[in-house]
Amino acid sequence: MVADEQMLRALCAEHAGALLGYATRLTGGDRGRAEDIVQETLLRAWRHPQALDPARGSLRPWLLTVARRIAIDEHRARRARPYEVELEPRDLGVAPDRLDEALAGWLVEDALSTLSPEHRAVLTETYLRGRSVDEAARALGIPSGTVKSRCYYALRALRLALQEREMTS
Repeated sequence: MVADEQMLRALCAEHAGALLGYATRLTGGDRGRAEDIVQETLLRAWRHPQALDPARGSLRPWLLTVARRIAIDEHRARRARPYEVELEPRDLGVAPDRLDEALAGWLVEDALSTLSPEHRAVLTETYLRGRSVDEAARALGIPSGTVKSRCYYALRALRLALQEREMTS
């Protein structure tokens, strides 16, 4: 095991720089992909000790050929299987389903219709139009205290009407 580790360290020291430069050119400057190619090339060299035999000549041409083949294989794999992305509904051109919102709106409107006109008017002024108690009082021509008490009783009646329609717990 120690001999394998020493051999791999020597292989990296001698050839990794040249392999990285070559792989970087093969990947169009993508250093991360180039490093992966170098790592895979050196791993294949370690797995095929017969390629490391000095009697076969220089090792560098074999390493460069392996790196080139790995880059080609990766390129073909990416073209054969496009990059996968998770699509959002907006990417598909599908509008979100608003049926629940419409149903809730109809139920609230139905519940509001059960309130007295005075209670409905107070809720309309304070909640729907966003007016303060004093502004609602001026708009309705009633005292501020009356707006407060009507608002309190209107909300209680609305809560009960919504519970009857199973819209609240």
